[in-house]
Amino acid sequence: MATLPSIIINRLDAERLERLIDRVAAADRQVAEQLEDELERGEVVEPHEVPADIVSMNSRVEFTDLTRQQTLVRTLVYPHALPDQQDGLSVLAPLGAALLGLKVGSLIEWRLPDGSLHEVRIEALHYQPESAGDLHR
Repeated sequence: MATLPSIIINRLDAERLERLIDRVAAADRQVAEQLEDELERGEVVEPHEVPADIVSMNSRVEFTDLTRQQTLVRTLVYPHALPDQQDGLSVLAPLGAALLGLKVGSLIEWRLPDGSLHEVRIEALHYQPESAGDLHR
């Protein structure tokens, strides 16, 4: 995939993620740098301006890993929330960083730590905080 799809990020999420990136442990540094690149290229908007089909933090997203032919539903969470979220996917995981800000129907290629390249398609959002009116989570 030659160009990355455009992304939209809630301003509150962007601010929280920037603080998270500043505090990240050395073991998570590579993904944190990828996440920082995503934040820099993303369009940052106010929470109430986030379209209903955009993956934001705490969204429950259905996606297909086209490389593995596997469809999953996960909730995109901050790392500290993983123990409380049975289907959680950390935004500091390579796939979590890749999903942030994407629109339903988007395709993205993302390299995992083992070097393998995966193509992911966003299928649906089962929950998005902004469209549910949960603007100050």
